[in-house]
Amino acid sequence: MSRRGLLAFCLIIAACKRGPPAFEAPDASCPAVTPLSAPGAGAPSASVRPAPPPEDATHRMRPLAVCRSDGAAPLDASRRYFEEGRFEEALSCAAQAAALEPDLAAAHAERGVALAALGREPEAQLAYARALAIDPGDPSALLGSAHLYAVQLSSTRERDELGALYAERGLSQPNTPPELIPHLALVAAMAFNDLGQAESSLAHSAIVLARNPGSREALYERALALFELCRFREARTAFTSLVDDPERAAHAHHHLGLLLEREGKWKQAQGHFDKARSLAPDDFPEPPLPAEEDFRAEVVKAVAELPKDMRGDLDGVPVTAEELPADADLLANQPPLSPTILGLFRGPPLAEPCDGSEVPCRSVVLYRRNLARAARTPEELREQIRVTLLHEIGHLRGEDDEELAARGLE
Repeated sequence: MSRRGLLAFCLIIAACKRGPPAFEAPDASCPAVTPLSAPGAGAPSASVRPAPPPEDATHRMRPLAVCRSDGAAPLDASRRYFEEGRFEEALSCAAQAAALEPDLAAAHAERGVALAALGREPEAQLAYARALAIDPGDPSALLGSAHLYAVQLSSTRERDELGALYAERGLSQPNTPPELIPHLALVAAMAFNDLGQAESSLAHSAIVLARNPGSREALYERALALFELCRFREARTAFTSLVDDPERAAHAHHHLGLLLEREGKWKQAQGHFDKARSLAPDDFPEPPLPAEEDFRAEVVKAVAELPKDMRGDLDGVPVTAEELPADADLLANQPPLSPTILGLFRGPPLAEPCDGSEVPCRSVVLYRRNLARAARTPEELREQIRVTLLHEIGHLRGEDDEELAARGLE
């Protein structure tokens, strides 16, 4: 299970404790949630009826059972059912509450919580959207939306950005209940780490840990942020403290391997990589690491296959291969570059003059070990080399990371 999948499982299951993601261990009575893709952006024209849903989705459209509120208000009954892990009943009562009071944001937020717990993400998206259309500052809807986009759905930059925005808005609302603050901060920390904004993640992890020092979720996000900020000694201590955590041990061992690898302690690093693989083989498969000379040959081939104009831009710009990014390269930027970067462009863009301090003043480097870990097969590695090369040529031409991400060249 991936880091994101593991945290989605922990936090969604923790909704058994009421709405926001909790810090306790998962309750065995709550089923795991399988992430689904968001619906497509295309809409049918006004003159064409949409196609009926596929057969495997028809079960989601069956009528809901009657809400059995036992004399309580439907919204209160929905919350009670949710606390008991009875999500279908919770959804029925939330739907009744929304039908009785269509302009009650809390009722639609409650529908969203139940739908998300049932793995019905597209419907949960609509329920949260309606709640926020009624009340843009509703804390429960903001937390539910943030969690849905940043944790439960498969990761994309847009989803992580949206999750972070919802979490930040929830943290800024004067009416947000104090007990929701650490949950919003945790989701924000996760989203910011996924977005490569480690400083923001570290700050939000601190909010959680100030209120719950034992939160393993926040401790993990803090450790990851420290690593990304190249605070390697602190990161090593932080990850070492997590190796006895069954849910995070594999990721802790993997990062300890990355840290030891940077120190040239290859054998010790490999021991941690092997341990991570034994604990989570799907997350940490054996990387297709080619020999150094074979990797250099792949890089040369990738350059030769570039379009003519790109090869022209690289005229006089050496493209080399290295094992891992050097500290000096990582720390030349503020905030530092990630230790897991796949490649690096050094020097000014083509449109700017060189300062004469280095010859050549521009260069591109691709990192063998990081690239191999970003792929599962030799074919994927070759494709990743090509994409990374295009990314660095984008920097050579003056594009920044945001522009490159918008073009699908993260």
